[in-house]
Amino acid sequence: MFLYLNYPSWIHPQIFPGIKFLGLLRWYGLMYVFAFLTAYKVLQKVAKEGALDSENYKITEDDLFSFITTGIVFLLLGARIASTLIYDTTGVYWHKPWLIFWPFDSDGNFTGLAGMSYHGGFIGGLIGMIVWCKIHKQPLWKWVDAMAIAIPIGYTFGRIGNFLNGELYGRITTMPWGMVFPGAERFSANIDWVQEYAAKIGMDITNDRLVNLPRHPSQLYEAFFEGIVLFLILWFTRKHKKFDGQMTFTYAGGYGLFRFFIEYFREPDADIGYRIAKDSAAPIYTNTSLFNFTTGHILCFLMIVFAVTGTIILCLKNKKNKESQAK
Repeated sequence: MFLYLNYPSWIHPQIFPGIKFLGLLRWYGLMYVFAFLTAYKVLQKVAKEGALDSENYKITEDDLFSFITTGIVFLLLGARIASTLIYDTTGVYWHKPWLIFWPFDSDGNFTGLAGMSYHGGFIGGLIGMIVWCKIHKQPLWKWVDAMAIAIPIGYTFGRIGNFLNGELYGRITTMPWGMVFPGAERFSANIDWVQEYAAKIGMDITNDRLVNLPRHPSQLYEAFFEGIVLFLILWFTRKHKKFDGQMTFTYAGGYGLFRFFIEYFREPDADIGYRIAKDSAAPIYTNTSLFNFTTGHILCFLMIVFAVTGTIILCLKNKKNKESQAK
């Protein structure tokens, strides 16, 4: 009995593989389109509830469009810059920064902009929203709260895009939903621990020199918990918030917590490995200790600190304002 799944052979990164010009269309890019459209629809719904209106001004469709467009532009800038400067270890982007947004390889082939960092996108998007609110003289936390509710459902499509690309898969597992990803690292069939893993899941490796073992489909874990679950939490609590900014920091803390734990199932980049490790020689393809921390762990911890600190500050500010009004 096989206790694992094979990555579907009919899934390709290209929407129309093998067809000239149409082969440039990729599922990952389409998922970004779906992400932005769904986020915009959620933002519209929140706006129709009057969450963004004030006594003297009623929000228009143009306001919503310009707000989300500004956020998206800054998000993409932040995501790309952080991906190239933080996660790339070659140093090429520090010496040739114009390559950050250059969509061709050294042979002139179109590759698109491969590599986006969520945490860079988070910071970039937040800066974009701050800039927009300053220019249009709108209350910052009301607008960021509305966007915080919209982001997770759009994020879900982004992680589905990673799955369709067969990238950002997790560590080796013996769980029955473990999946063999074609691009994952292979290991010699002569290694004892490889044989033990294969035996546990019923994988026949007698005729194989190199073995591709099942991995956690961590992209789908993230799509579910950091996307769908977090969206539902924010959606059903949006009308019960005590102060402006609450949804923003709930999102940041919720994402940070979910992603922190999922990092234990997701394989870190091979050229970076662990930033902090109990055992510096620990392999990245299996989880040997809860005290081996990746870049994602560290950034998510900072998000949690940001969320807790921001919540405390705004709670105290809100309490002070209420006391002042009562006098």
